[in-house]
Amino acid sequence: MNMVFSLSIGSSAALPLRCTSKLTSFRVASADADGFPSFLPRELHTIQDPFARKFALRIQRLPVPVRFSENPIMSSCVKPLVQTKETPVVLLHGFDSSCLEWRYVLPLLEESGIETWAIDILGWGFSDLGKLPPCDVVSKRDHFYQFWKSYIRRPIILVGPSLGSAVAVDFAVNYPEAVEKLVLIGASVYSEGTGKLATLPRAVAYAGVNLLKSLPLRLYATYLTFTKISFSTSLDWTNVGRLHCFLPWWDDATVDFMTSGGYNVSPLIGKVKQKTLIIWGENDRIISNKFAVRLHCELPDAIIRQIPNCGHLPHLERPDSTIKLIVEFVQRESKTLSQCVAQV
Repeated sequence: MNMVFSLSIGSSAALPLRCTSKLTSFRVASADADGFPSFLPRELHTIQDPFARKFALRIQRLPVPVRFSENPIMSSCVKPLVQTKETPVVLLHGFDSSCLEWRYVLPLLEESGIETWAIDILGWGFSDLGKLPPCDVVSKRDHFYQFWKSYIRRPIILVGPSLGSAVAVDFAVNYPEAVEKLVLIGASVYSEGTGKLATLPRAVAYAGVNLLKSLPLRLYATYLTFTKISFSTSLDWTNVGRLHCFLPWWDDATVDFMTSGGYNVSPLIGKVKQKTLIIWGENDRIISNKFAVRLHCELPDAIIRQIPNCGHLPHLERPDSTIKLIVEFVQRESKTLSQCVAQV
């Protein structure tokens, strides 16, 4: 059930005043119907959240060559406005979600002077999957590595929320040269893949996927994910979170992932060499806080921080607190290194 309810539902959660004032300084082209990229679902025009609408204007597709497809995959992402010499931050999203999760935090990271990317994981988000490439764990890993190799080409600070934490751990262990540090938020890293879902007949799997896309289930996931919100707000957040489900290949990609077995990264946790920041919402109803403590104990080099009055997705519900923790984690090591260099 964790797999189902780790849905990363979009949110314009009640933002602190100082956070809201910073977000309003995020300037992009006019958010009219003609301004959205043509590959985004037309349902985007019904979204009320102004930050989601503005952020959508920055989503683009870049060609990524992969070994399991003859043609490059046009892969959706948000590129940084400015590239720097410092270690870039790369933001992943959670299970069956998209880069729209980062519409609050990414602009604030950029305001802090941090080069920041948001990348859609293969099979989710808004990439062009018209050729129906495989969307199993190995393919997701290879696609992300090829994206990194094609466009970033230097060690990164990799941020993964919910199931995105499993993606981050899997990637960091398999490609340690690509990852300098990790940030794991509400980490879903102890589930054993998709479990019995992997053995379902494909016809039954497709029926299950249709249920996963359904508005009632997504609304219930929103209720579990966040604190007290009105129905109208919950409905809009839910619609942001399910936008990618309207792409024509979403069903096939999701079934392919479901029947492949999914992520089982618990055996890899002890192999993570990178320094890691663990962030957890105090009131997380999706994944118990006891798993945060367990993760902290099992990771070789980790610190843990808890955000009060917050649910499963702090980067949406408490972006001000989340950005503070990430920036401190990023800059602490940079300042230490700079001081060491200055002393030499």
